[in-house]
This record gives sequence, structure tokens and C-alpha cells, in this order.
Amino acid sequence: MEDKHDRDNSLQLSLSLAYFGQTAGLEPFCLDADLELPGSGINAIFGPSGCGKTTLLRCIAGLEMAEGEIWVNGECWQNRSTFLATHKRNLAYVFQEASLLPHLNVSQNLEYAVKRSDVNSKDIQQHLDSVLDMMGVESLLQRRPTELSGGERQRVAIARALLVKPAVLIMDEPLAALDTQRKEEIMPYLEGLGAKTDACILYVSHSMDEVAKLADHLTLMDAGKVKVSGGLQRVLANVDSPLQSREDAGVVLEVVVQGRDEQWGLLTVSFDGGTLFLADKGEAVGQRLRLRVLARDVSLTIHNQEQSSIANRLHARIEAIAPSSSKSMAIVQLSVGQSKILSRVTHRSIAMLDLKVHSMVWAQIKSVAIAR
Repeated sequence: MEDKHDRDNSLQLSLSLAYFGQTAGLEPFCLDADLELPGSGINAIFGPSGCGKTTLLRCIAGLEMAEGEIWVNGECWQNRSTFLATHKRNLAYVFQEASLLPHLNVSQNLEYAVKRSDVNSKDIQQHLDSVLDMMGVESLLQRRPTELSGGERQRVAIARALLVKPAVLIMDEPLAALDTQRKEEIMPYLEGLGAKTDACILYVSHSMDEVAKLADHLTLMDAGKVKVSGGLQRVLANVDSPLQSREDAGVVLEVVVQGRDEQWGLLTVSFDGGTLFLADKGEAVGQRLRLRVLARDVSLTIHNQEQSSIANRLHARIEAIAPSSSKSMAIVQLSVGQSKILSRVTHRSIAMLDLKVHSMVWAQIKSVAIAR
């Protein structure tokens, strides 16, 4: 690995690790990762169970001994001559369980973190107020952990982690222990978290829905190796990505609410590729939304089918056609403006429509199929 010390990487997390371990009853496991990640925002790490996601996090935290180097914002955490102990690494760790101190109330749990924070004493109250507001926990301060819901406990745990103002915030499946209702309650507090803190957030999840809603950057792992790493939209739209074999393969679009149709209960939203209609859930005009469009919900036609129940029709150019996980299917990558969308269609349809790279088509997306 090249020497990072002389590089201006104040917003980068770079690492190259080789870890060999063995869990009882399992074959020896090898983690071989070489990553350079943005030093801020939410960096999602995604892959099947046992692919090495948690081991990677534990190596970064210094909880596992590994060969290699870790540099964070120009500071060496580990190389051939250095290995910072976990407590000397400027990081915070949020686990699946909130792990709050049960004999302390919320305020006292947060105070425990404040005492260990490097934040200047004259700025600590402002920082505390900001975190309380960010995670919506001010009304919970006098309650004990046993008096909180699972989602509330996890919000407090995240607030406690943010209070130490870490350079790296590690979140290892923080929503895995929550039911659907609790996940929906906490999600608004996590959306946009990357823009509200200077930390590099490493977010591990088995849920592509969580990743699509939260991540700025996406790293795909399998069998201890990094398969793909890059900006969320780019990785999701890559036809060669391992994600295209999944039933929920698709892309994310960043849109702005332009107006609403009160009569039909629809919102009009726009992005660089055109205009879409979707169900009105009360969002304000001018509000930015992140939409998820699955490849299975995008159909293709040569002509603009105006007499159709499908309201969303985008004029698109075919950029790539690649095999899908099914012998009968293909993934078609389309350009709409500067954005990319995917369509999963049969090879029969490709032949019947004579679809080729650079062909112009109409991509049709049902309003009810668009998620956010």
C-alpha cells in the first residue's frame, strides 16, 4: 500500500488489511480489502452473511489484529510499526443492541459520553444541544433505558456515539434488532445524518432498502473481498454489479417536488431526466426526495404509449444490455438526462423490439411502484 502520510487525504479513509482467523466449527476466513472511502457521509458496506463486513469493521476499530495499514484523515492508526489501541482511535461504535448503561437515565448515559469527548469545553453545550435535536431525544432525558422502545434506545445510542465527535462512526446493522414499525420511526433521524456530521459513517446492513435510503457511497463485499466500491447511484446502476442478480435490483433517483394534484392525490417531481408522478404523502413543494426505482418495474416500448395507465414515461437511450441472473432475462441500462435507470426484460422482448445499444426507447414506470 502506498504511503498515505504525504497525501492530502483529510477527507479519506484508506485501508489495506489481510486478516486470517478461524471461528469454532468453520473454515479459516480470509479478509483481503483495499479501500479508499470518502471521509464524510454514509458509506454503506453490503454483502451476504459471512462475507466479512463485521470483521472489516472490527479491524478498523482495532478489535481484531490484522496485517496492513489504516489511515484516517492523514493519521496512521495502523501500519508495520504502529497499532493504535481502540481507545486511542477517534471512533465510536453503534451495535445492533443499544448497549446503554441500565442503571443510568438517558441524560446520564449521554453525560458519560460527554466526559470522554474531545470537544472544547466552551463548545460542548452547543454540541450537546445539536445532537439532542438531531436524534430527537431531548424529551427522553429523564427516562431509564428500560422505559424506552427499541427505536428510542437506538436513537440514544447513536446520540451518545455522536457526542464524542468521532472521525469514524461505525454502525453495525443498527436496525437489525428492530421490528418494522420501530425501523420506520428511526429512519427519518438517520436520513441525511451524513450531511449533519463530519464523521465518516461506516454503515453495515443486510437491507438494500436501508442502503438505498441512507447511503452516499456503497461498497459490495463477498467472500472477504471488495467487489465494487463507489458512489451509490453509480454502483446501483452498474450492469456488471453483483447486485443485478437480486430481485430488488434497481437505482436511486434524487428528485425535487414541483407540485401536487389535489384531485388525484399525486405529486409531480422532477430530476435531470424528466418528470414523474407519484403518490402524495404530504411532502412540501421544493422538498428533495430520494426515490427507488426497481428494474423489474420498468418496461420498455419503442413508441410513447399515451393511451396507457402507466403515467410515467421517460425518453431514454440504451447504454448497455447485460445478462441477468435468469437465462430468460437481461438487464438494460438506460440514460435519462444525466441519470441512469435499469430495466429487467426478457431476451424475447429485446429481440421482438430489436433493442440495441444506443437505441432510443420509452421507459415506463408505474407510479405505485416507486418507493421512497
